[in-house]
Amino acid sequence: MFMEERKAQILEYLRHMSRASVYDLSQQFNVSESTIRRDLKELEETNNIKRTHGGAILLQPVSYEASIGDRKKDYIAEKQAIAKKAVEFINPGDAILLDSGTTTYELVKELKTFSNLSIVTNSIIIMQELADIPGLDVMLLGGNLRRETSALVGPFAEQSLNMIRIDKAFIGTNGLDLKEGIITTPNLTEARIKRMMITNSRQTILLTDHSKVGKVNFAKVADLSDIDFCIVGDQVPDHFEEEMNRYHVNVHIVEV
Repeated sequence: MFMEERKAQILEYLRHMSRASVYDLSQQFNVSESTIRRDLKELEETNNIKRTHGGAILLQPVSYEASIGDRKKDYIAEKQAIAKKAVEFINPGDAILLDSGTTTYELVKELKTFSNLSIVTNSIIIMQELADIPGLDVMLLGGNLRRETSALVGPFAEQSLNMIRIDKAFIGTNGLDLKEGIITTPNLTEARIKRMMITNSRQTILLTDHSKVGKVNFAKVADLSDIDFCIVGDQVPDHFEEEMNRYHVNVHIVEV
């Protein structure tokens, strides 16, 4: 395989996986790790990727946002494992909030054994799933529909949210940056509603697959110090929990 062909395939691999280690890439393309490091260096120089300790992540525009239909297929086993852990935080009688997102969507499937919960969401697809579970008190926030995420946002959603207080909010994110200590999302109006969800909840539990770590999007949602708990898959960097602890976030890493 020629070098340019290999670099193109490395980019395609990263588009699918978001991140990869030098070792994984060397195995995938059957070349030495030093060859992969050289390829990654050249790809970084053309602003296609960002090299990390032991690997690389794909660079995308900060405003890029895949559709929720596409994202539902990604890291499904990890999201299901996160959801199974997240349900342990829920007690009968709780008032909980489910943010729009593919990981919070998986959490809905774990709520079928509950009959005494008040659930608030701004997600159309989550509301559709909740409609099939009897015995739950469900509230859908009003607002403007963002088709990319099937989320309701804007003044009506914010007004509805300001009228209530929540025990536990389960929040998703598009980006989690350990250096800046923030979570981000591509859209300003969606960032605003997520921020209000955090503000109006006694506890915030961040649900994120490992691919969001190290990414920064256009709109800041909140500081990591605003988060109480984070549930994430076991493919995060080795230093992840230590870094999160610096922001006083209690981390639960689930085995996938």
